[in-house]
Amino acid sequence: MKKSIHTPAAPAIAGPYSQAIEFGDWVFCSGQLGLDPASGKLVEGGVEAQAHRALQNLREVLHAAGLVVEDVVKTTIFLADMNDYAVVNRIYGAEMVSPYPARSTVQVAALPLGARVEIEAIAHRHS
Repeated sequence: MKKSIHTPAAPAIAGPYSQAIEFGDWVFCSGQLGLDPASGKLVEGGVEAQAHRALQNLREVLHAAGLVVEDVVKTTIFLADMNDYAVVNRIYGAEMVSPYPARSTVQVAALPLGARVEIEAIAHRHS
């Protein structure tokens, strides 16, 4: 049985999807942008600020599911510009926990609202 996860501590959804879906012991988190949950606007400060905020939003969604970043097993990072890789990688490395999740990082043609980074995750609930 799948269950939708929602929290007002992360940005509101802007389409026909959920912030996350719980399915058994698995939680599949939709991509998070560097949006301020209160205003719904991208945070100022470029890719660095957006990466910090995207990870904070992801933590809030995980928290709503009763999970923490240590439960994340796979992430995907979408970058509008691969030249931002080193900055985002540094922030990700500081905010995630070892052993780090498996990860893919890809450059995309564009992200919603002109964002520079989006991060999605898959987490597993330990029995």
